[in-house]
Parts: sequence; C-alpha cells; structure tokens
Amino acid sequence: MANLLSSAASQETLPDSFVFPEDQRPPTSTAAVELPVPPPRRGPPRRPRRRQGARILQALDKFFALPAEDKAAFYSDDKDKPNRLFSGSMYRAGERERYWRDCLRLTCAFPVDDATWNDWPDKPHRIREVVERFLMATRALGMELLRLLCEGVGLRHDYFDGELSGGAVIVTVNHYPPCPDPARTLGLPPHCDRNLITLLRQGDVPGLQVAYRGGDWIDVRPVPGAFVVNFGHQLEARLHLDHFRQIFTATRYGDRGIATNGLLKSVEHRAVPDAAARPRTSVATFIMPTGDCLVAPAEELVAAAGEGPRYRAVTFREFMEVYKAVGARREGVEKAFKT
Repeated sequence: MANLLSSAASQETLPDSFVFPEDQRPPTSTAAVELPVPPPRRGPPRRPRRRQGARILQALDKFFALPAEDKAAFYSDDKDKPNRLFSGSMYRAGERERYWRDCLRLTCAFPVDDATWNDWPDKPHRIREVVERFLMATRALGMELLRLLCEGVGLRHDYFDGELSGGAVIVTVNHYPPCPDPARTLGLPPHCDRNLITLLRQGDVPGLQVAYRGGDWIDVRPVPGAFVVNFGHQLEARLHLDHFRQIFTATRYGDRGIATNGLLKSVEHRAVPDAAARPRTSVATFIMPTGDCLVAPAEELVAAAGEGPRYRAVTFREFMEVYKAVGARREGVEKAFKT
C-alpha cells in the first residue's frame, strides 16, 4: 500500500526503480494518429452507453483520489486475487523496473451477483452501481461487435456466444498520475491482450501507443465518447487468414496471429505516462472465454482456406498458464503455440 502512486505526495524526480533502459523508453517523438472510427449504424442513438462511459471515468477518478485508508482494504500484491488494487505491476518475474501506474482490477461472472458486489469498493458513493452498468453496457457492445464480425467472415451470427465469451468479465482501471520524468519510464509494457475482445475507454488524456512496422510506436489520440476495440489472442485463435486478408487489406494494424491462423494480430500496445497536471485514467473491459474453452481456429474457416492450422489447440486455462510463464509479448506466445 505504501507504493500506491495515487496516494503518494507529488514527486519532483523519478525514483530509480521506475527508470527503464534507454532502448525500452518512449521515443522522443512519435506520429499521432486517429484510429479508424466506423460510421454509426442506423437505429436509435447510443446516448446511454456514452453516459455510462463518462460516469465510470468520473467515479474512478474519485476512487483514486480517496484517502489512502479508504483504499487500503482493496490493496493486494496477490496476483491470483480476482478483485484488487495494486501498483507498479510486473509482467515477468525478476523484472527490476516498475510501471508508473496504479490499477484497480474487478472481476465477475456474468451477470453480476450480490457476492461480486461485496468484493468491489463501496466508495465513492454508488461506485458499485456505476461499475455494473458500465460493465453490462460494454459487454453488450462487445457481443454486438462479435456478431458483426461473424457476419463479415461468414460464420453464424452466434458463433462467439456460449463458452467462447462465457468466462469472467474483467474491468481493469489503469490510473497514471502526473509523472516527473515521463521520457524515462513506462505506464504499461508492450503486450497483447490474452482474452477474446477488449473495449477500452481512454478518457481525454493521451498515453496509449500501438506498435507499428519496424519497431516504431504510434500515439493514439483519444476520440471523445469512443472506445478503442482490440482483438485478443483468443479471437486470433478462432478466425482464419483468408477471410481476414480481405477485410483488413486497408488496415495498417493487421498482421499474423494465433486465431486467424496466422494473419490478424492482436495489436501490441503499451501505455506511456505524461507530465500533464491531470492524471490519466483508462477503463478496459475484457470479455473472456471459459477455462475449458478450446483455443483453436474455427473449423469452418480452416476448411474453407484449404490449409492446416498453424497453431496447436489448447484450453484457455492451459493458454493462460503458458501466457503467464512466457510473458505478454507476442514473440513468446507465438513460439509457445506454433505447430
């Protein structure tokens, strides 16, 4: 709890434990881009989802601004604890560097029940209600996107229903306080998401970067009222390359991965801190498979392409064991699962 950045006094210099080697630091300058934003579909306006997005950011900013004693009950360094508050998380054992962020991670089976509520923070006022409404709205949006994706690649519309999306729903809130020396540290290391699909609400303070060709990084400008949608390893493992080659030809972020059987990658991304006076808070909703769900390319798409799978089939539980062991970088995950 003593390491919680949001409860510490502002610092004029960056502690040595947060300093990264030069080759891992944010570049001195990057291109800032706006990710493609799909045109709105015909139908009723999405104002309720927009309101939920604004309310969740307001409530969580208030949570991190609480006195340390009000947050102490939720702080834990136990990585197996489903609901916890922690700081400076490390992706691989033995890493010396710490990351300039605090994180509140909330996990629940779907739909939310009373037991889940009791494990969530109860301050500030009505935060549990706000989190539940946000979680339900973003999960519904994620499932809608998956159904549209099925329509685009020729799968039945409910292909991702059931165990493929029936695991726990995880809400991860990353809070990045103003940093005294953002050029020498990171908020989050480069990684790819382990789940099916992620919906990220950035807020209005920049900090998200995505990997580009040649090892470059691109700043992603926040878009007011919008979500950043990221495909996780499990979505890669389900979809097949030839269908995605047609869909993502004009997209600069498409590449090879497990579930597309080699074409579409879950975009490697990271977070960089900022020296701005305001903290940055982002909220990510992760839609997960069940532990026994088989991670493998969709048989329909493999057969249509006329080639064998490039990655071996494992359960999601087995995948997570390897993911934690090799780290979240793409190279390690791909090497572990290639046939």
